[in-house]
Amino acid sequence: MFELTLGASPREVRTLLCLGAHCDDIEIGCGGTVLRLGEHYPDLRVHWVVLSSSATRAAEARRSAERFLQPLRHREVVIKEFRNSYFPFVGAEIKEFFEELKVQVAPDLVLTHTRNDLHQDHRLTCELTWNTFRDHLILEYEIPKYDGDLGAPNAFVPLDPQHYNGKVEHLLECYPSQRDKHWFTRETFLALMRLRGMESNAPSGYAEAFYCRKAVLAPARTTD
Repeated sequence: MFELTLGASPREVRTLLCLGAHCDDIEIGCGGTVLRLGEHYPDLRVHWVVLSSSATRAAEARRSAERFLQPLRHREVVIKEFRNSYFPFVGAEIKEFFEELKVQVAPDLVLTHTRNDLHQDHRLTCELTWNTFRDHLILEYEIPKYDGDLGAPNAFVPLDPQHYNGKVEHLLECYPSQRDKHWFTRETFLALMRLRGMESNAPSGYAEAFYCRKAVLAPARTTD
């Protein structure tokens, strides 16, 4: 399978913005990718933004973000309290936050929800991501759920065992409030990564998948 590389050196991917509607979305959708990027780019600056939370879940989210970003010196975790499941009805407030975010962060890569997600909070988060960061590389991650809205993604990040196992371990340890949900299990998370690993012929057999709506391909710069 043809591979594309993000940057020829660590300096070319300097800032990563991770956006999640809810407290565990980033980890579920792209946690393995964040672990891989953090390992590959030790000077990476990460902005981890969660839009909806409660007191209990905010504490879990901060603990989880610390786990996923632990090796990185440059990290910022923002936990907001927009009302869960009501994003379309408080969209103006969330839009104002995105406008503030645009002034504060200049990401080289944005990881966000996919636009075809059946959860209304996820869809609005994706829409505002594209409205706000119009000249950036945006990859949209997927969230398995009861609605059954998984599709056919077109970008894949192969994961090594420390990435996919680390993702699952951090999720299960950091979010005890979610353990009563029938889908919040090791098997669910590993199964989706195994499926995407099969589709992308990942060496380890595991990968995370994304939708890439727009990308500019250019030859690498050379110096004389």
